Amino acid sequence: MIFEFMEKHSAEFEVRKMAKVFKVSRAGYYKSLNKQASKRSLFNLKLTERIKDIHKQSRKNYGSPRIHAVLKTQGEKCSRRKVAKLMQASKIQAKSRKKWKISHKPCRDMAKISPNRINQNFAAPVPNQAWVSDITYIKTKEGWLYVAAIMDLFSRKIVGLGMSDRIDTDLIRKAFGQAICHRSPEPGLILHSDRGVQYTSNEYKQVIGAQGVVLSMSAKGYCYDNAAMESFFHTLKVEHVYHCNYETRKEAAHSIFEYIEVFYNRQRMHSTLGYLSPVEFEKQMEAVG
Repeated sequence: MIFEFMEKHSAEFEVRKMAKVFKVSRAGYYKSLNKQASKRSLFNLKLTERIKDIHKQSRKNYGSPRIHAVLKTQGEKCSRRKVAKLMQASKIQAKSRKKWKISHKPCRDMAKISPNRINQNFAAPVPNQAWVSDITYIKTKEGWLYVAAIMDLFSRKIVGLGMSDRIDTDLIRKAFGQAICHRSPEPGLILHSDRGVQYTSNEYKQVIGAQGVVLSMSAKGYCYDNAAMESFFHTLKVEHVYHCNYETRKEAAHSIFEYIEVFYNRQRMHSTLGYLSPVEFEKQMEAVG
């Protein structure tokens, strides 16, 4: 206790004078400091190794907030600032972010446009109440791979996925068919998208209507109306696609499916879900309810 007090107040008082007052030796004080430094160094070394393991398991996607959250679940008592400092010292960082932009042809026939029933409310109290969907493009040496996805806003889980070399109605029907098969929603589910010609086609509307699903659409050119899906595609590209060099569409499709089904839905921690994965969040909510 005396040596701890001396260390804490060493900037205010001379060590020589404090040692005299407390009747301890300066050699003993410095020896104690070395022991503390050794313990601290050992702790930092072990913690850094754990951080590296978590970072590797996250496919190098986690930054200090998520790594700190994982450590907390493992019973480790350390601050987020401590984790950030150790990561910086070891040059451990999340994959860098890149800007990206997608665009596909919007429908010009206003009679085919459905009203915006989501209105940027990207929270759902129960599963299968509100889904959002969109299409993005993935570059391969063989040409573009088009990816359509559907997300349940309750858990941010990707419940439907369609991939093709063509951006047409069949692409989004594949994603919708998969989502219906996996979730079996009750009539009244809201399915939100942009105004792309695929989503406004009569063929798509007939398929949707047959399931009792209600369509919702973003305002023209307003990406914030579908921010949840924009965010997902950004995550997909930043954490995975930008770090791959696909030879074929088949290779890209397999890689994207694996990222979504194995990592994103089941392992990746989401800050909006209390640092749980979508599958873990749904299981927890089901147990509570």
